[in-house]
Amino acid sequence: MLKESPLGQKTVYVETYSPDLLYPIPRTIARDKLGLDENLPFSGVDQWTGFELSWLNKKGKPEIAMAEFVFPHNSPNVVESKSFKLYLNSFNQSKFDSMEMVRSRMQIDLSEAAGGKVEVKLANVNSKVEIGFFEGTCLDDQDIEVSVYEPNTDFLKKGSEFVEECVYSHLVKSNCLATGQPDWGSVLIKYKGNKIDHEGLLRYIISLRRHAGFAEHLVEQIYMDILKFCKPEKLTVHGRYTRRGGLDINPFRSNFESVPLNQRLPRQ
Repeated sequence: MLKESPLGQKTVYVETYSPDLLYPIPRTIARDKLGLDENLPFSGVDQWTGFELSWLNKKGKPEIAMAEFVFPHNSPNVVESKSFKLYLNSFNQSKFDSMEMVRSRMQIDLSEAAGGKVEVKLANVNSKVEIGFFEGTCLDDQDIEVSVYEPNTDFLKKGSEFVEECVYSHLVKSNCLATGQPDWGSVLIKYKGNKIDHEGLLRYIISLRRHAGFAEHLVEQIYMDILKFCKPEKLTVHGRYTRRGGLDINPFRSNFESVPLNQRLPRQ
């Protein structure tokens, strides 16, 4: 199925509104490998931010905006990222009467592609945008030697101390499933349970460096690995990825928390 997607193919940029550019990919492709069925052990969203959005008003004058797209975790499909970018580019030379018309059209198209209700918000580029920061303990300051760069759950170990803590790392890297291009990101892990060994957790995160998968899949992989091998009572995994082609993605999965405010990190 991925061979038929726009990823890795010669790109033809379409500048007139073309919803058929959107390429849905079933979430089951990755979830089946994790042993997940419809009874998911988490809820959450995939939050996308669009920084390169433009269209023409009814007089032909260009309009611009920033966008937020929120896909529910239980939608049957994700939208392949390159097709998403091509779809947004197709608005560039298309006329719309208002920003609301653009927003409504996008919400309809993306919901149809995802198979579930997608929320779309458009904001004026002069709107105040706050930069956020992960709270908790940064794992990256540990002075360790590393030699494993393939996924390895052997590093995930827990102790006897029962804790509630929040840790994070900016050393997330994986590779696109179709093109092999690197995806860079940060991950926050919040949990309640026996304390997870910090050195082992950092080694585990680094071991994903050559993992091939989409960002949504990687966050769910981290979630399920920690749930299986460390068995916390409560768990949140929140990934925030740097933008590519004017889009960033921020998958959030949790079994106890609501979706946080979408504040981008400094590197985003």
